Amino acid sequence: MPDSGNMVKGTLFIVSAPSGAGKTSLLKALLESESGLQLSVSHTTRPMRPGEVDGRHYHFVDQDRFSRMVDEGAFVEHARVFDNSYGTAEGEVRGLLEAGMDVILEIDWQGARQVRSRFPDAVSIFILPPSREALRERLSQRGQDSKDVIERRMGKSRSEMEHFAEYDYLVVNDRFDQALTELGALVVAHRLRLSVQAERLQEQLTGLLG
Repeated sequence: MPDSGNMVKGTLFIVSAPSGAGKTSLLKALLESESGLQLSVSHTTRPMRPGEVDGRHYHFVDQDRFSRMVDEGAFVEHARVFDNSYGTAEGEVRGLLEAGMDVILEIDWQGARQVRSRFPDAVSIFILPPSREALRERLSQRGQDSKDVIERRMGKSRSEMEHFAEYDYLVVNDRFDQALTELGALVVAHRLRLSVQAERLQEQLTGLLG
């Protein structure tokens, strides 16, 4: 990472997908394979699921605390999804970007709209399942939700996918390894942008052209 005298700000990546498209698994693998990349931890009022850790997967808070944070203007985006509230703390995101970290926001299309208004340079990626049949199968195989909840998620998936055109990139998660490679390529490509490289390689470019 550059020193504080030549700090390059990080890139904000927005990643969205319908529930069951494999977004969480892809991002977990991406974070393990790419350094300098960090997932922003959202706040939520939903109950903690087995295996989840507070502060790592989400900041789990009650509705009163969440509402106070909304009133304080702490969130860059927040939304109500399946009877629970979700929000991204703006101060946490800006702090990571200022420190030169690339940051991933795992949010829905509603949150993505809010974030773009505050972070116009954000790069947005939408992950699609290969088919509705595959999506239903993945939701069922998770074993976390009842049939009624799965049907609700299936009903909501179409409306979510209708917003794909608002994103910069589309990745289809049919073959996991291929989708992971494509996500990694997007991260690397944006790190090689002229505006980023010219600042990061300033001393080297001076030596080459001086």
